[in-house]
Amino acid sequence: MSLPPVSIIVLSYNTRELTLTCLEQFTPEALSAGWQVIVVDNGSQDDTASAVSRMFPQVEVVRSQENRGFAAGNNLGLRRAEGKAVILMNSDVLASFAVLAALPRFLDQHPQVGALSPQLRTRNGAPQAFAYGCDPKPGYLLRRGLHRLLGRGALHDWAVTSPIEVDWVSGACMGVRRAAIEQVGLLDEQFFLYFEDNDWCLRMRKAGWKVMYVPTLAVVHLGGQSEPERRIASRHYRDSLRYFYQKHYGPLATWFVSAALWGYNILLRLRASAGIL
Repeated sequence: MSLPPVSIIVLSYNTRELTLTCLEQFTPEALSAGWQVIVVDNGSQDDTASAVSRMFPQVEVVRSQENRGFAAGNNLGLRRAEGKAVILMNSDVLASFAVLAALPRFLDQHPQVGALSPQLRTRNGAPQAFAYGCDPKPGYLLRRGLHRLLGRGALHDWAVTSPIEVDWVSGACMGVRRAAIEQVGLLDEQFFLYFEDNDWCLRMRKAGWKVMYVPTLAVVHLGGQSEPERRIASRHYRDSLRYFYQKHYGPLATWFVSAALWGYNILLRLRASAGIL
């Protein structure tokens, strides 16, 4: 039996209805085209896995007994994926089959590209912030923090209209070439949440692959549907950023970013108490 040309992995955590809606957008056409569709139920308590199996019996469902985080959850699907290209999708992404089919086609047309993302749009159609970015090096984080503290806005134009080469793209909807995965390995499971996509893209770029943001294709990312509450999410963000620094930039840079995060959070609290934010 021939292998599927594309594997789609939908990661779900307590988002049963969103997962079903996500699958409805593309699954019938994807299965007809011979694609492999995998849903990873990352320890949900809302009967997601059973609901998917009832409504989409041809979809492969991978069940985890606990929420293992974004990287480990997607890796459960990646180990089952057989396609020449793989598309990672959050369960809160709404994408047509036509748009998803254009992602592996773009990879075929650009053999130097290892990973790409379509434009992510919010529910109201606006370009989503943090859909792509630069490596979080100390200088970049300093500029970004100063821009926010001084009210100068973002460093990136997420409303770009032409494909651009970037350092990383969001894992919310990411197309990846199998050859790139085989070369650099799976997502790093030391990241529970945040920066696992940055790390994966950096590893691909170090291996010689390009990463592209392709706004001529667009999906809707509802966003934040399975994230923990803000305090826990902030802790995951800080922990993941420190680990990213330990892995890529060394102990001195890790000390710097830890001190910078501490000072930055104090400044944010002072601004908030003064009614500036």
